[in-house]
Amino acid sequence: MSPSAVPRIICAVVAWMLLAASVGAVAQTRPVVTRLDADTTRSFLWVGNSFFYYNNSMHGHVGALSVAAGQGRALRGTSVTISGSGLDWHDMASYLRPDGIGRYSFVGNNDIQFNKPGRQFDAVIMMDCSQCPIHPQLQSVFHQTVKKDAEILSRQGIKPVLFMSWAYKDKPEMTQQLAEQYTLAGNANDALVIPAGLAFARAIAARPELELYQPDLRHPSIAGTYLAAVTVLGAVTGRSPVGNTYTAGLGSELAGFLQKIAWDTLQAYYGQ
Repeated sequence: MSPSAVPRIICAVVAWMLLAASVGAVAQTRPVVTRLDADTTRSFLWVGNSFFYYNNSMHGHVGALSVAAGQGRALRGTSVTISGSGLDWHDMASYLRPDGIGRYSFVGNNDIQFNKPGRQFDAVIMMDCSQCPIHPQLQSVFHQTVKKDAEILSRQGIKPVLFMSWAYKDKPEMTQQLAEQYTLAGNANDALVIPAGLAFARAIAARPELELYQPDLRHPSIAGTYLAAVTVLGAVTGRSPVGNTYTAGLGSELAGFLQKIAWDTLQAYYGQ
């Protein structure tokens, strides 16, 4: 690390801490939808970009967490991602065509299981590009696309879910900007919002030395993916992930810390 980089990094850490302290890691607008029906929402289509597929894909970690939680059968997840994509790059209607995505699944011993005909997903977890919801030229596209996709999903009885992404490591001010736009979009479209970005801010404020990012300051480290995954699990099940035995190789102490951060964030964001 060059000497000139040190002051910049210190300033960024201080900014993260001041941000979390001033807003309590809570979005300005309160979410209207605060839970899913966990008993009837078991299969998820993940629609997004590289923030999802880093570290062997977030949906796989959520599946492993759900198995370790012992909450009935595992949550089934299928990930559809495009590198660098915005949500508007995805054709939601085509993903839901009959006999398409989700018609069969790979199960134990690489066997193929044919799923029941009809609707293959109970919910779709959607994420826009890392800047799109707050970009001056793309913010309106974000809201228009969420509205269009939510209407497509609702017509098929599928629940729309929004994944609030995190700020860049060197731009902590993005946290509240993203939180606000995702919450507004969720409220406008009767969608649950998963506050992963707020969980990142809370974790960094508590442990500034914890590395949640890749060297590019954007994509998640395995700890970042794990934190997002336990936040997803807590949000979609309504149950605390604290004590879950799946650690993604992070060790029990760090995993336990991230689990608690996720649950504290969810309780604060949903007002529970």
